[in-house]
Amino acid sequence: MTATTTVRERRTTATALRWVVAVAVVVSAVVHLLLWRDGMRDVAVVGPAFLVNAVAGVVIGVALVTWRHWLPLLAAVGFGAATFGAYLMSMTVGFFGVREQVWTAEAVVSAVTEVAAVVLGVVSLWVERRRA
Repeated sequence: MTATTTVRERRTTATALRWVVAVAVVVSAVVHLLLWRDGMRDVAVVGPAFLVNAVAGVVIGVALVTWRHWLPLLAAVGFGAATFGAYLMSMTVGFFGVREQVWTAEAVVSAVTEVAAVVLGVVSLWVERRRA
């Protein structure tokens, strides 16, 4: 295996990871948009936050695949951590007056994609850092 092959393989891995992180962030954003549409828009503070989350997730997802820089990866990690953290707060102590009682299908999809965004975003940052 030559050095060129190794660099090419790392670049392919980095690109694939970025796409997976982008999909994870966008899926979480879409879930939040659907929940906003289905009634969360009427909840003070949390409703607007769901809409901001949806827009931010799409912007981050697009940035991940169009701008090869570490900032979109960092944004994806922050997005996943903040969104999952807010959900955990809503399941335990409450989040701006919202207290979740059950895990819904939407919550599971969102949680999985947010954790994936964090973990795979960090892995992608590491892979791309090694490539430099």
